[in-house]
Amino acid sequence: MYRISIAYLLWFISGCGALGLHRFYLGKIGTGLLWFVSGGLGMIGAIFDFFYIPTMVQEANLGSRYRDALFNDVPYPLPAKQKESIEKVILRTAKKNKGVISPGEVALEGDITMDEAKKYLDKLTVQGYIEMKIRKTGIIAYTFPEFMQGDEEFEDI
Repeated sequence: MYRISIAYLLWFISGCGALGLHRFYLGKIGTGLLWFVSGGLGMIGAIFDFFYIPTMVQEANLGSRYRDALFNDVPYPLPAKQKESIEKVILRTAKKNKGVISPGEVALEGDITMDEAKKYLDKLTVQGYIEMKIRKTGIIAYTFPEFMQGDEEFEDI
């Protein structure tokens, strides 16, 4: 972590920023060299840096965290991936299966329990979004008419 106090100390001992030591410290090698050979751009850049050092330190610390997160073992907590809603899992599964799904398929796709999947499918049935049908094999399936291409394998309830 870069510190503002060290950056100001380096700014001061390098001739009030004229030699650009504070820029070298903060990882700004190119502008550090420019400050070193031009006397802080004729002291105009050096004076500007007096007010800009807190921002430069903040940017350097942020860049350091990004590098650590990308190239090391991620020492800083990254935002967790947002979990997909059960409704979206059900719709994606129904579309993939041409409108016919079971609680087991939803549970597998959404990494949830079969009880949770069945409860949500029953809720959608009560709300009228899906229909419950019985396959000729006797297994209950939930159907989305808008994704279906035919009703050949079902008997009416």
